[in-house]
Amino acid sequence: MKLTYNVQDKPKFGQMIVFGFQQLLAILAATIAVPSIVGNGMSQSAALFGAGVGTIVYLLFTKLRSPVFVGSSFAFIGSMFSAFGGAVSAQAGYAGLILGALFAGLVYVVIAIAVKLAGVGWIDKLMPAVVIGPTVSIIGLSLARNAVGDLSLGKVMVETEPGVFASSANPYVAILCGLITLFTVILCSVYGKKMAKLIPFIIGICAGYVAAAIFTVIGIKTGNTSLQIIDFTVFQNMKWFAIPDFTFIQAAKGFSQINGQYIATIAVAYVPVAFVVFAEHIADHKNLSSIIDQDLLKEPGLHRTLLGDGVGSVAGALFGGCPNTTYGESVGCVAITGNASVVTIITTAIMAIVISFFGPFVTFLASIPNCVMGGVCITLYGFIAVSGLKMIQGVDLGENRNLFVVAVILICGIGGLVLTFGKVTLTAVACALILGIITNLLVSKSGAKEEKAEKETSKVK
Repeated sequence: MKLTYNVQDKPKFGQMIVFGFQQLLAILAATIAVPSIVGNGMSQSAALFGAGVGTIVYLLFTKLRSPVFVGSSFAFIGSMFSAFGGAVSAQAGYAGLILGALFAGLVYVVIAIAVKLAGVGWIDKLMPAVVIGPTVSIIGLSLARNAVGDLSLGKVMVETEPGVFASSANPYVAILCGLITLFTVILCSVYGKKMAKLIPFIIGICAGYVAAAIFTVIGIKTGNTSLQIIDFTVFQNMKWFAIPDFTFIQAAKGFSQINGQYIATIAVAYVPVAFVVFAEHIADHKNLSSIIDQDLLKEPGLHRTLLGDGVGSVAGALFGGCPNTTYGESVGCVAITGNASVVTIITTAIMAIVISFFGPFVTFLASIPNCVMGGVCITLYGFIAVSGLKMIQGVDLGENRNLFVVAVILICGIGGLVLTFGKVTLTAVACALILGIITNLLVSKSGAKEEKAEKETSKVK
């Protein structure tokens, strides 16, 4: 893939700020969604701060060679619910979030040590292109429903029945705003000149936001709630400056309330999930490696990316409560814009930290309607899916052994095969990858026999 800015390139200062802000827009919705889903008073601003800190830690461990932002991990949502559910108080729950991140981080450290000692050759054998390619595609395709679902939603919510709220926006109006965003991004990426080609998401989001704002103003003036897409009331009680509710502050008095049973509960909730996320970690970095044309599993090394992810998760959880993970949205942004500059990612991390203190910025970013972000995410998730398909271009799908491996991964992943064992959930991506590895191992003997037969035939000739 042709890159405008390679990993070590440094854009001009003004461009760097704009590029960093674009990355921030790409990862924002998912990063602040996790604390919103978990609830229990978790702070979105703190999660944004934690993601920024976690990203800087990750970049340092990877020797500034892996251009990706790390943010709140959806995989640990169930674990975070367990932290609050098994706690005797909210403060103990916050302490549980930090304890859980430490357990998850420890898993990454142990695996990193094993990888350092054994090397990464076994990964290439266990997960060749025929396995990892369709798995990367599943990462994008598994998020497709989220993008399409957001496309018809606005920010203004109305109570449809007691205790049940839904978007007030007419879905067709919301879809129109989302499509304006989508096509603006596409046109800027394809036909844009110089800067426009490098910041298609900023231009697209601005176009969608303006369209949504026009519909909202008309709806407010006419009293038509179906046209109201942006919730401008969030700006009314906005604080100009506020220190985020950091997790370690909330947890300060909670550690004394923790007992052995609760620690065991947290370990069971977090440790298995960390092993599942390890598989997705490899897929994400294989995808990013193909985009920047550098094998990140070899340089700076899988052990370093794991340590960066693990220690970054602990650092992020100390502030925001959420373990972090590399973001597909960030990878997609790198792929579409052709900007793989690590300096841009550092700028994004610093922005996330600074902006978390300022209400106007956080409020404005949070006010961007779902439909607009849905339009953006169609391209981001789509590029992840396409990146995976490009990985199997060299795979001979005329061979049944390859065809079965790809088929199993795609069908199980797209079909949404999810397995739950107590408090541990294997996501569709994890299930698809595991079944793909097993299938590949089952049919690999057939491939070895054919290769041996071919060699014997060539000797006879």
